[in-house]
Amino acid sequence: MRGTADPVLGPDGTPFRVAVLIPTINNAEELDGVLERLGRQTYPAFEVIISDSKSRDHTRQVCEKHGATWFDDDSTNRADACTKALQTMDHDLVLFTDDDTEPPEDWVENLVRWFADPEVGGVGGPNFAPDSDPFGAKCADVAFCTRFMTAGTRYGAKPKGELVPIAHNPGVNCAHRMSNLREVGFFEPGCIGAEDVVLDAKIQRAGHRLFIDPSNVMPHRRRRPFKPYMKQMRNYGYTRMVANKRWPEIATWSHTAVGFFPWLVALAAFSVIAGASQGGASAATWFTLDGAWDVARVAVHIPLGLGVVYILVAWVGAAVGTSPHRSPMTVFLAPLFVFLAHWAYGQGVNKAWREIRRTGGAAGVGRQIDDRTRTL
Repeated sequence: MRGTADPVLGPDGTPFRVAVLIPTINNAEELDGVLERLGRQTYPAFEVIISDSKSRDHTRQVCEKHGATWFDDDSTNRADACTKALQTMDHDLVLFTDDDTEPPEDWVENLVRWFADPEVGGVGGPNFAPDSDPFGAKCADVAFCTRFMTAGTRYGAKPKGELVPIAHNPGVNCAHRMSNLREVGFFEPGCIGAEDVVLDAKIQRAGHRLFIDPSNVMPHRRRRPFKPYMKQMRNYGYTRMVANKRWPEIATWSHTAVGFFPWLVALAAFSVIAGASQGGASAATWFTLDGAWDVARVAVHIPLGLGVVYILVAWVGAAVGTSPHRSPMTVFLAPLFVFLAHWAYGQGVNKAWREIRRTGGAAGVGRQIDDRTRTL
């Protein structure tokens, strides 16, 4: 049963009408846990709306079990699934999360409270792997939240302060004023990925401010190694480049630069193999500073030296990162997971580059690329 925290009042002195919107497809078991936790929230009154993109499991029965509003969606991407539900809704505030989270009991209350300030157009918070995640997923969480190597991600953003201005809040843990969503036309139509990044850009272009509450953490399941983890990273790289093409203002050098990572790794491997096969220096001297430094030794030492630096930076970044799952073993394995993330993300970026060249920029519009195939 929901708690009795005081509702937040709007400008007219009446409580805000609040909704939690969750897009889903074929994930009834995890959604059941999400709805169960939302049913124990401290905030007294809000509606839970599930935008279900033609699930073939028992998603509708799970919604009925928990009293959530089930919206029958015919979209093929997450952006349109959210927009079509939003267009039918009559609420003041909309909170967004996913169907694989573990919402804390005060999650709704802690987001809604900030909207008492009219300067707050939207607010979000960090998200980390829940304690119930397996070890491999916690390693992925540590890799996502390193201080340096994956600093472009917003999962573990925890700036200092109580409420801090920010350019983007991930869609798994955020809230917006419905008036702002209507003003910008909701999500970008047909956006198959990075739809939350594009939405935040549109809202800020309209002159509204976004903030992050570093204390309002949402536990969000990470993909397990290795196939699901790699697939997610490839999709991230692909969809981000497609979104950057359509919305250049969200592009950053760091996302694009990762596209060169697979090529640099391949070049480094070729250099080491070629240098080692030259025979200009004996194997005994390759890993010492003795002897003549010919081209073959340089070809071996430079890539290996850069590899050592990469590992050290990944270790330091993981050790001082924000993940609550840092431990001697997860930090030790962080370079491996960071490398896999860079490699897979880079593959996705390269795929997007190829399709954008071939189609003139129309790549990726329409059907969602994600971990669960969206059905019609």
